[in-house]
Amino acid sequence: MPRPSHLTTIALVAAALYIYALASDNTLLALLAKPIPVLALITWLRSAPATPYRRWITLGLAFSVLGDILLAIPADLFVFGLAAFLCAHLAYLRAYGSQTLRPALPALLLSSITGITLLGVLASHGLGPLLVPVALYALAISTMLWRALACGGLAALGACLFVLSDSLIGIDRFVSPFAAAPYLIILTYWLGQWAIASSASHRPIGKVLTQSGASGVGSC
Repeated sequence: MPRPSHLTTIALVAAALYIYALASDNTLLALLAKPIPVLALITWLRSAPATPYRRWITLGLAFSVLGDILLAIPADLFVFGLAAFLCAHLAYLRAYGSQTLRPALPALLLSSITGITLLGVLASHGLGPLLVPVALYALAISTMLWRALACGGLAALGACLFVLSDSLIGIDRFVSPFAAAPYLIILTYWLGQWAIASSASHRPIGKVLTQSGASGVGSC
């Protein structure tokens, strides 16, 4: 098992190479470097307690790697990448649901407003045949955000950064492209995935599931 310091170095070098690939329009280098930071997170999580929460988070990271590859391939595989990240969010949702089932109504309201607003903005600029896939994705990521906010802590931070990254993708692709978008998208995405993975690494063993109406639990 590689040491955490080695994995961090590998991830940072790969991230730097990917940023360079974006700046130099090097498609092959981008394809090779992009998945490595999340693969490093998956390897790092192998040292965490083997809980169902960790397994679902690891599965979400694995689907994210698939999405990274599909979106980095120089072809129009956006729908397939969207499907991979949809599966990632469903895995994260399952992980968060294993921690608490409390309604968290303020979190539900915030995530609903976020999802509806983003979908409305994208739809107003014309999604065409992508309307249904994007709407399903918006529902999944909003629900994931709700349950992550219910957990709190690193899970909530990671989910917020992930939603921000996906929002930037939508704005750049469907509303108004801007030069800094690729860099902001990938940085918020990697930070979000790091926080989500860290929520599994730092999670106490034997944490009790909270049912609706029961007292809250600590942060995920």
